[in-house]
Amino acid sequence: MEIHKKPGRPTPLGASLTRTGVNFAVFSPQAEAVRLAIFDEGGHQLTALDLDPTENRTGSIWHLEAILPDTASTYGYQVAGPWDPAKGCRFDADLVLLDPYAKALSGGGKWGERGDIRCQLPKPDEDFDWEGDRPPGTPLSETLIYELNVRGYTANRNADVKRAGTYAGLTEKIPHLKELGITAVELLPIAEFNENELDSQNPETGEKVKNVWGYSTLAFFAPKAALAASGESGGQVREFKEMVKAFHQAGIEVILDVVFNHTSEGGKEGDTSSFRGLADGTYYFVDHEGEYVDFSGCGNSVNCNHPVVADLIVDCLRHWVSEMHVDGFRFDLASVLTRGQDGEPLPSPPVIERIAFDPLLGKTKLLAEAWDAAGLYQIGTFPSYGRWCELNGKFRDDVRGFFKGDEGSATGMATRMAGSSDLYESSGRRPYHSINFVTCHDGYTLRDLVSYQEKHNLENGEENQDGSWQNESWNTGAEGPTDDPEIEMLRHRRQKSFLATLFLAQGVPFLLAGDEFGRTKKGNNNTYCQDNETGWIDWSLLETNRDLFEFTRNLIAFRKSHPNLRRCSFLRGKKKGLKPKEDPDVVWLSPDGTPTTWENPYPVLGQLLTATTGNENDLLILMNGGFEEQPFHLQHQPGRPWKCAIDSSLRHPEDIRKTGKEIDLIEPTLYVLHAFSVVVLTRRGNHGALPR
Repeated sequence: MEIHKKPGRPTPLGASLTRTGVNFAVFSPQAEAVRLAIFDEGGHQLTALDLDPTENRTGSIWHLEAILPDTASTYGYQVAGPWDPAKGCRFDADLVLLDPYAKALSGGGKWGERGDIRCQLPKPDEDFDWEGDRPPGTPLSETLIYELNVRGYTANRNADVKRAGTYAGLTEKIPHLKELGITAVELLPIAEFNENELDSQNPETGEKVKNVWGYSTLAFFAPKAALAASGESGGQVREFKEMVKAFHQAGIEVILDVVFNHTSEGGKEGDTSSFRGLADGTYYFVDHEGEYVDFSGCGNSVNCNHPVVADLIVDCLRHWVSEMHVDGFRFDLASVLTRGQDGEPLPSPPVIERIAFDPLLGKTKLLAEAWDAAGLYQIGTFPSYGRWCELNGKFRDDVRGFFKGDEGSATGMATRMAGSSDLYESSGRRPYHSINFVTCHDGYTLRDLVSYQEKHNLENGEENQDGSWQNESWNTGAEGPTDDPEIEMLRHRRQKSFLATLFLAQGVPFLLAGDEFGRTKKGNNNTYCQDNETGWIDWSLLETNRDLFEFTRNLIAFRKSHPNLRRCSFLRGKKKGLKPKEDPDVVWLSPDGTPTTWENPYPVLGQLLTATTGNENDLLILMNGGFEEQPFHLQHQPGRPWKCAIDSSLRHPEDIRKTGKEIDLIEPTLYVLHAFSVVVLTRRGNHGALPR
């Protein structure tokens, strides 16, 4: 087939429409020959266009413009060159490679089935009507994040959606998310990945496990087709946009989990699908012997601060924001992005700085998982430029330790409740740069955190060796399911206390999907490969544990109604101004009602937050992470009695009351905290002196 072609242009990279055809541009500095293969919708090759190195090459970029027939559907590259791994060359001209800038792939539109994976050609009729869509623009201080897996959220039959396990199915759950009150969803990776890449089998069923989490990126710019109800017909881009638009109409932001630290090509025994066959030594860390340097624990690590790779990362983020209207990103193993081309951490990593100051990304939320798999741990020290937030792993650890009764844990708990100034203040950040979480996808659910002492990952087919051994969990007296009503009651209380802590602490709350109604993964703390009822959300629990859902929903409403819980500056323990009768912004109290000396080894804590405005109430947050009841003495002022708003030890609906419906205390100067409980008392704000 004769194709009309021109030399084309080196920019932009990828395949882009021109007035007359399609321009192709791909980076491959050491290639000796490049061929552009064009396929029809059935996967049959229509033509192969050889790029002339004198006419179709500018610098390290190969380019061509072609007028293609209407039957043309997909494309890929065949690249020839030397095989010299020590010099970053792993060329194989027999392979058809994916374009790193491909905006959509074909061949994987049905979950669990794989054809020949090719890059979709851009079409002139792909305009999408956003209908004036604008990002909600929720300030960080007002943000509440809800983490979910697109497939796992609605794949279960009892999810009661028409298009299970898809972007469209997720939009059907917007009413639940609106009722809950969250402001942002964070989606586990939705960029193209191969769910069939794993070799392990479930030892109980013999079934081959699937990669349902997607932390193995194949194409960074392309939404996964198999997560779209319309994926088989190539409608994944449109369906993703429709999902984002629907979330924005509901006032909910969309944050993507992005995995730039490694790719699906893995180590040297992995498949060559794109980057390795184009510019291995540019895209990856490769040592002098041609071996991959692995900071990710996944076989390879992306050389993120190479200028070309940094361009790709920034271009990719810009695409998701400008074309797909995404509101932010959570960066998996983000510390890999701080390593220089020699693998050592940089004080000012170029790609981190570029992302922070990129004008198009200026309003997006940037969340860093501030560590990697090679021991680089940067909680509190991740380069921030005043923009980057961090997933606060120390919040998780300190809160878990407190609510399993660890001695000496009150000091750490107080620091986390106050916004983690020890981590973020010295770098000029604010409390809202701390993304507070107790659980996330990677580990136990909240229900399992209080039900299992040991991980139970045998179904993953890795002999229980995968997943973290350090979980800071306590099974509350029995391992796994139990009929003991006392244990069940205490587990329920501990879940509520964890949730109360999450939404009462300064910083941004981050809630794992299903924790609001007691989701369990049967003690498996690494369900990346559980594409089944273990890894999916069980929506029947919403009714079974309706009281827990109502408690969580009301907690979120309580947080929204009290600005004192959403401060934009750190608590000082000092007066807010110069007025002589003004209260300190926070006072930390011992059980006897006096300011604490931090000498009590038991996990008991009182936090008095004074009103920030004349219309607001003081809040007294009382926490008992120990095994015994704890009387707490209250400072009492006539005319300003304490009232109980929250007590996680009480049954629904007494456990939390709406603003204005708080109940009077039986004893105005004493409150008895049950074991493992959180209590919030309120009173009218004082404009006089704090009682001594």
